[in-house]
Amino acid sequence: MSQGRYAELNLGQHVGDDNADVRRNRTLLAESLQVSADRVAAIDAAHGNKTVVVDQGGTFGQVDALITREQDLGLLALGADCATVALADPVARVIGAVHSGWRGVAADVVSVAVREMESQGAQPERMTAVIGPAICPGCYEVSEEVRNEVAGSVAAAAAETRIGTPAVDLQTGIAAQLREVGVMRYFTDPTCTYESERLFSYRRDGETGRHGMLIALAGDST
Repeated sequence: MSQGRYAELNLGQHVGDDNADVRRNRTLLAESLQVSADRVAAIDAAHGNKTVVVDQGGTFGQVDALITREQDLGLLALGADCATVALADPVARVIGAVHSGWRGVAADVVSVAVREMESQGAQPERMTAVIGPAICPGCYEVSEEVRNEVAGSVAAAAAETRIGTPAVDLQTGIAAQLREVGVMRYFTDPTCTYESERLFSYRRDGETGRHGMLIALAGDST
């Protein structure tokens, strides 16, 4: 429903778009998973590793991961170069949504989320993870200091751009962190947000919208 620089399905309420359009966009997304729009819990990212267990919809500020056991409650992580991650243990019926940019990778937010899911009865070996689109390392130039900080948490995330300058590989770093905590079944969308005209990119456009990853427990399956 969004227009201009926010077209088409902008899900971010904090980026300057018309709030009514964003609400309609979120409703369209929720309905695609047969979830009521007021039963969507959205992450307002803090770029850290704070993880919260939720049982109701709304916007949860200053967190980067949400966990739930509630049926028909959607968990929504937003991105516009940062990675989004969905996690599920279909046996324990525990799900999670994670936002992870370079600060989140440095803070190992995905591992914190998996450990919180374990406290809710999940087991890493039963989990499936989906790592959403993110800016690719070829496009993601950072300072040497940032690359070193991220590499201090997960060496696999250290990379170079196409022109040989320091970069961070968000998806590879997140995948390594998942393996480290025992989540071996994961899938990665290789689309680069910076290069794709279908996706929002803060690095490319500055003022822009947010795409997202939504996960919900519905019926007897995830």
